[in-house]
Amino acid sequence: MAFNYDKYLRTDKMPTLWCWGCGDGVILKSIIRAIDKLGWDMNDVCIVSGIGCSGRLSSYVNCNTVHTTHGRTIAYATGIKLANPDKHVIVVTGDGDGLAIGGNHTIHGCRRNIDLNHVVINNFIYGLTNSQTSPTTPQGMWTVTAQYGNVDPTFDACKLAEGAGASFIARESVLDPKKLEKIFVDGFTHKGYSFFDIFSNCHINLGRKNKMGEAAQCLNWIDSRTVSKRKYDAMSEEERKGLFPTGVLKKDEEAAEYCELYDKVIEAAQNKTKVQL
Repeated sequence: MAFNYDKYLRTDKMPTLWCWGCGDGVILKSIIRAIDKLGWDMNDVCIVSGIGCSGRLSSYVNCNTVHTTHGRTIAYATGIKLANPDKHVIVVTGDGDGLAIGGNHTIHGCRRNIDLNHVVINNFIYGLTNSQTSPTTPQGMWTVTAQYGNVDPTFDACKLAEGAGASFIARESVLDPKKLEKIFVDGFTHKGYSFFDIFSNCHINLGRKNKMGEAAQCLNWIDSRTVSKRKYDAMSEEERKGLFPTGVLKKDEEAAEYCELYDKVIEAAQNKTKVQL
């Protein structure tokens, strides 16, 4: 039986404003399918998004949604979660929104290990604002702010999340929606900060300027840069250069979650005692 996406979408907002072939639609569908598999009531779900192509995702889902200012998604989502710790909060950012202007908020969301599900749609470029270099743009690529080739070093967002303290970290790409759905189910049920680095194609504002003007070309490029964690772990350091492992990279079930810790602050304040950790 065909999956009923209309149950979860604001159909009056269809079709989406994303470019043809954009990976954002694949991620939207995978999030919806994960929510369906978990049986969540949409009244208990809140999707928070920022500015950029990724920011449009919240507009299309028929649940509680907040479209925030650029780079401030985690700040808004933290307040929402602390006020409603029993609700499911999903944050959607782009690589620019979540790792550049919003990078500091991402770091401290990870550090606090608050129970948020942070989906970074990583297309290696500022897509909506016409191709500026982002923190994940590979060196050598053309952008409107690096017209002779980007010299800024890129970085691994999952390593940043791990260093900052996120208790669940995963990476996949839009090439395999089933794997994407699977890691969302796994991460959405995790108690703590769940960080998802999702490689997606922007063949319009990254690809066309770097000889990957078709969606398939951009996706093949992404495929050439990713390898399963199992294979990656078996590689030498030399073989790993330029590659990113996919799958669940970290899952710590013992890490203390921030909302639960904050409940202890409230209890201590009410009893006028010191927090017992």
